[in-house]
Amino acid sequence: MQELVLRSTRVVTPEGERPAAVEVRGGTITAVRAHDAPPPRGAEVVDLGDDVLLPGLVDSHVHINDPGRTEWEGFATATAAAAAGGVTTVVDMPLNSIPPTTTTAHLDVKRATARGKVHTDVGFWGGAVPGNLPDLRPLHEAGVFGFKCFLLPSGVDEFPQLTPPEVEAALAELTGFGGLLIVHAEDPGTIGGAPQRPGRRYADFLASRPPAAEDRAVEGLVAFAAKLDARIHVLHLSSASALPLIAAAKRDGVRVTVETCPHFLTLTAEEVPDGATEFKCCPPIREAANQDALWQALADGTIDCVVSDHSPSTIGLKAKDTGDFAAAWGGISSLQLGLSAVWTEARRRGHTLADVARWMSAGPAALAGLPAKGAVAAGRDADFAVVDPDAVFTVDPARLRHRNPITAYAGRTLHGVVRSSWLRGERIAVDGAVTGPPRGRLLSARHP
Repeated sequence: MQELVLRSTRVVTPEGERPAAVEVRGGTITAVRAHDAPPPRGAEVVDLGDDVLLPGLVDSHVHINDPGRTEWEGFATATAAAAAGGVTTVVDMPLNSIPPTTTTAHLDVKRATARGKVHTDVGFWGGAVPGNLPDLRPLHEAGVFGFKCFLLPSGVDEFPQLTPPEVEAALAELTGFGGLLIVHAEDPGTIGGAPQRPGRRYADFLASRPPAAEDRAVEGLVAFAAKLDARIHVLHLSSASALPLIAAAKRDGVRVTVETCPHFLTLTAEEVPDGATEFKCCPPIREAANQDALWQALADGTIDCVVSDHSPSTIGLKAKDTGDFAAAWGGISSLQLGLSAVWTEARRRGHTLADVARWMSAGPAALAGLPAKGAVAAGRDADFAVVDPDAVFTVDPARLRHRNPITAYAGRTLHGVVRSSWLRGERIAVDGAVTGPPRGRLLSARHP
């Protein structure tokens, strides 16, 4: 096995950014040495100059939809987009594929569909739905990383929501074997009482998913987690008014974690044009003041990680012909753009690429339980994103690698061009294009 050395004046490690030479053998980082350290005899040396060497991003919230809705997205296209954007590991959500990942037989179908097609490493979440309580432990033993549930209709009939008693029963079952429940946290009663006005006005759609829906759902989840000593993760938080409750729960030792998404950190309700359904997601993009509070919560550690919630569909399902937010599929296509989008806003607010790596690589790796991922450090997988942080580009949907050319970031100028991505010491993407055949592996959780 030939050794590889990646040398850069800017390597982001868990201790911060510094000049370094990263040595790799057999797909694993063996050492992080001084920038001018002599390379091992016979090693291939790649000098990255002043481009930044980051740990490959881990995106633990990706809807690949394959099989069953491959016209929305597929393993080949999704992982190509991920690799082009510096993401080297994704964890696939249990919906909107058919079948959903709610039994071990369905997990087998997912794995068979993905095998040989993935450019990045791919793991799988299981699903918690009415009636599959007996399936949770077998799925856990089969290697899923945790279990997703909804508190309100998911948007697809084959993945129904759980009632509060069903959530409590699922948590009790998961606690018996150390499982994690990840939750789409919006309260159906609050949304049912909000004004529901279809049409093109974004303000009407925003009013239909008020912050109180997230706040009330989070309150109930925290209470369950405290009662059962259960592990809860709040998905795609957009409501800043839920943050004090989450911070207090963490101080009290409740086992709750929370993520937010690039679109909540970089897009605001004030700038969403009426009829622009590519901006629709649930929960919704909220106002600028709310966004400021999310950034503060990232800075102080209340929010644990940033992941894409890449939830694509066909262009037809986005109802672009009518611009009706009520009729459009809810989801932002952003898998390739998350790093650049977050860095563009992070640098404006005084944050560093070390912060971004903590939020988008180390944080999701810790959430999913991926000890080999998330850091440039000896013993970790040699997964890297090489970025020119000062280069800019304008987003052209036609040049993105996900299947359907639509995104809320179209036309935006972003900082941070991903020059290359590496998976276990092999270059898998260069300047937005994948290189060679799919090299990714299907991951199974290593549960204690």
